Amino acid sequence: MMDTVLFDAPVTDEERRAGLYAGKIYVCSPGEASRAFVEFAARLVREAFHPLDPERAQHELPVARYAEILGALKPRFIHHPEAKYHLAQVLAASGCDLDQVYFDVPRLRSSTSDGFLTSGIAYAWHPHRDTWYSAPPCQINWWLPVFPLAADNAMAFHPRYWGQSVANSSRDYNYYRWNQQHRGGHVTQYTQRDPRPLPRAIESIELEPQLRLLPPPGGILLFSGAQMHSSVPNTSGKTRWSIDFRTVHQGDAAVRRGAPRTDEQCTGTTMRDYLRARDHARLPEDVIALYNDGSEDDGQLVYDPYAVAAAAGGE
Repeated sequence: MMDTVLFDAPVTDEERRAGLYAGKIYVCSPGEASRAFVEFAARLVREAFHPLDPERAQHELPVARYAEILGALKPRFIHHPEAKYHLAQVLAASGCDLDQVYFDVPRLRSSTSDGFLTSGIAYAWHPHRDTWYSAPPCQINWWLPVFPLAADNAMAFHPRYWGQSVANSSRDYNYYRWNQQHRGGHVTQYTQRDPRPLPRAIESIELEPQLRLLPPPGGILLFSGAQMHSSVPNTSGKTRWSIDFRTVHQGDAAVRRGAPRTDEQCTGTTMRDYLRARDHARLPEDVIALYNDGSEDDGQLVYDPYAVAAAAGGE
């Protein structure tokens, strides 16, 4: 299994993408750009929970109030111009071509301890592939811890399922309907159970063997969107905070290069979400068209949080 994981591999971005599409997982040590990114995120988190320790604030707040804070903090991070700036710096430092690499907006994630809040805005992820959620085969996931990790508050990979078909409920998932019906601030209300149609395995998943990789704050995990992964049940007593974002390479997307498809049955595509690292332009329409499947009239092609707020009577 350990040949699946490469630590600080001396490879080009082209070689790394080939490895990711073949099921490799890359672990990168913190660098100046990634440290700056997590320090920025840590500052926003501390401000949101001040005067409480954000890793332990769950022990001081009622769950509804905690979810309310997350409901303001997480969009602030996503839409903050510094977040996109730091993301581009991380890509450049990692050897990516900023004219070819496109990113989905960075997200701030939280995983509370001991089942405090595991649904809605702090969903604890069951084993899944991102490709069950309409991600393209060329999607690469970047994941950075904001504070120190422990084995009992990390993320788990299940590499035995690389390329192995698993019965799952992704046939019921359409990305455009998801944008229209299941995104927005209302998810903060799901503090006990999550009613959203989240694709999952419908057969038993063997959680062992699994990989729990623990890079220090600012370290980076890179893996394919087709890699099976899940949230480790957090029993550490601390909330885990992390940043993740996804990228696609235009050249790979244009020739449909990526991880092998195995068991994805979802419809729609996330390809319209990606922004060019250099200037935030969208992918060319002819590239996006390669991923259309005829469901483009079903829902909302691109999620617009401002339109959703206006429709709900907000600003």
